[in-house]
Amino acid sequence: MKQLLILLLGLLLSGTAYAHGGEDHGDGPKSGTAAGATSFSVAALSEQFEALLRYEPLEGGKPADLRLFLSDYATNAPVKGARLTLTTPEDANLKWAVTEQEPGVYLVEGQFPANKAYSFALNVVAGETADLLLLEGIKVGEKLPVAATAPAAAPSLFSSWKTILALAGAFVLGIGLTALLLRRRRQPPEPVLQTSEQALTASRRTPFP
Repeated sequence: MKQLLILLLGLLLSGTAYAHGGEDHGDGPKSGTAAGATSFSVAALSEQFEALLRYEPLEGGKPADLRLFLSDYATNAPVKGARLTLTTPEDANLKWAVTEQEPGVYLVEGQFPANKAYSFALNVVAGETADLLLLEGIKVGEKLPVAATAPAAAPSLFSSWKTILALAGAFVLGIGLTALLLRRRRQPPEPVLQTSEQALTASRRTPFP
């Protein structure tokens, strides 16, 4: 009987644990651009400067607008008033216009002819300092990764009213059987009634004093 009660209790408790099944607690995407991001980015650095290029998805044959962030390598301060020249090693005929929008932030305008990977050779002249950086991995035609949707929750053990009724009935039945068994154990044994013949036989067998 105790085993029956333990089994019923285990079924009731397992519903909560089963409802949390199927969860994925693993790490997120390992790609360079995180799922759900709104732009791509590539970076390059040298002993003098740090350059970060950010851009939204690009299409070959359409105007391209990119943002270039330029900072000092040692102090991380934005580099303002720099003279920037961009060339594309994959196609030397491409022309790019660079306009400073705010200190350290430059707008790059031009057009990529095809959907493929490109790179920028960035020539920086800031005051008396000059340097050359290579920004690689500008992927024209690539779409941003989509954030993974949450997995559908596993159905709970208690999602069906029939299951609830069955468990409740089994639980009540187990309690009733347990109470009945305990009641029978507590009742005193009924006295054994002897017939007249059994009493007479017993008296004959008993010796007189």
